Amino acid sequence: MPTTDVLMPQMGESITEGTVTKWLKKAGDRVGKDEPLFEISTDKVDAEIPSPVSGTLSTILVKEGQTVAVQAIVAQIEASASDAAAATAAPPPAAKAAAAPPAKPSAPASPRASSPAPQPVAAEAAGSSDEDDDKLRSSPLVRRLAKENNVNLAEVDGTGPGGRITKEDLLAHMERMKSSPSRRASAPAPAAPDTVPAAPAASSAGRAREEIVPMTPMRKKIAERMVFSKHTAAHVSTVFAVDLTKVVALSLKERSRFEQQEGVKLTYTPFFIRAIIDGIKRFPVLNASISGEEIIYKKDIHMGIAVALDWGLIVPVIAHADEKSFLGLARSIADLGERARSKRLSVSEVEGGTFTLTNPGVYGGLFATPIINPPQVGIIGVGGVKKTPVVVDDAIAIRSIVHLTLSYDHRLIDGAVADQFMASVRQYLEGWDEDLYV
Repeated sequence: MPTTDVLMPQMGESITEGTVTKWLKKAGDRVGKDEPLFEISTDKVDAEIPSPVSGTLSTILVKEGQTVAVQAIVAQIEASASDAAAATAAPPPAAKAAAAPPAKPSAPASPRASSPAPQPVAAEAAGSSDEDDDKLRSSPLVRRLAKENNVNLAEVDGTGPGGRITKEDLLAHMERMKSSPSRRASAPAPAAPDTVPAAPAASSAGRAREEIVPMTPMRKKIAERMVFSKHTAAHVSTVFAVDLTKVVALSLKERSRFEQQEGVKLTYTPFFIRAIIDGIKRFPVLNASISGEEIIYKKDIHMGIAVALDWGLIVPVIAHADEKSFLGLARSIADLGERARSKRLSVSEVEGGTFTLTNPGVYGGLFATPIINPPQVGIIGVGGVKKTPVVVDDAIAIRSIVHLTLSYDHRLIDGAVADQFMASVRQYLEGWDEDLYV
């Protein structure tokens, strides 16, 4: 029976590898065309990958947790007699030739088949976008990060397929630069051995209550990105208390009607986004990025919305958020959030953000100081909305107060501008007068 190779898909132009996080079928299982076959995690997004054909999953070549280059063979599906007959009848000869690449009979039996390195297809695909520079093969993301941090890629050792420089290689090189001997020389000498108290011996009971598990691919990417952000951007935060009483009253009044009429829940998030967009229009430097010694002002506002998942955090992007109405934003937020939780986002939907909003206050926190999502220069964290006694016209009143935190990159944004921007956001929310239905 004919056998079809299942390949690690390329989820975006800058994606060079992916990690198989979970097989949804096991060897010997029957699988239908377009039926979810396995889950992957990449630098950008987690996704379910459908089966390219119908048949029996005969061989799994890549284990869960293993990272391979795009276009590497991860499994093989053997078509049944009925599947083969249907495939023969349906497509024209040219389509059949494209769908069934020449098989290598000895490959599935090789104990090395599960390793991405010997796959010629993977190595070729990983380097195809950089044929003009074999010595410095890297993705556009790596080249951009290197440029932003003034790193010469010729000095970075590549560990990817064919010597390709991965993002991990670049970050490791930057860490080595930080801890170079010239810097370590100024560090205080460690204490003599006899001055260090001996650590208490761990009891067997204590060891038994520990569990060591590897980071998931998404958690590793989050960790790398956050360390990179703190290493690169000069983080400063400013916190504003905002009287959200008018917005809360309007939301409570319209919530039921809005959901029944528009088919989407009314949350506070589109209110915050509309206020942020207005503030960015007044202070465009918040919608910029830094490249070396140049400032790139973004003319479009692509708003990232952080979504907490059971297995990590992802930031889908509302493209051209400034062109959407309140209702359009509410629908986009609901749609992106639902598809993020069901692993149905495309790479394009998590790329290109120019500013980010995150809402840790939904769990009751007063406020937080979020880390900037590079290469952006600003992020707003929303605290919990709480009824608070405040002084209004020399009298005590109960108002709905929310604390908004702006973390900004002080390399580009000065404190005065940051506070002026936040004052604008606060004024927009406290004086809300938009129609929710247009």
